Amino acid sequence: MYVGTLSFDLLLGDVHSLKEKRSVVRPVVAELQRKFSVSAAEVGDQDLHRRARIGVALVSGDLGFLSDVLDRCERLVAARPEVELLSVRRRLHGDED
Repeated sequence: MYVGTLSFDLLLGDVHSLKEKRSVVRPVVAELQRKFSVSAAEVGDQDLHRRARIGVALVSGDLGFLSDVLDRCERLVAARPEVELLSVRRRLHGDED
């Protein structure tokens, strides 16, 4: 069994309130969940209106599949025009960890 996680640090574009921030972040989280069947949520920087941290997690028995899905999640977020991807932190855990 393998567990993979991603943590995205995002800079949001023309956002001036927490309400506007939610209207940008929620669709990104929903698309990750819908397209890739991963667990995803906003996990940090909730009080900052131009920054967001999104966490993604996936469990799989196949390390290759896990890496492929995480790669696709990263590409999806990086391609969103309304956000700038500042950094991504990836962690992979196996049974031995």
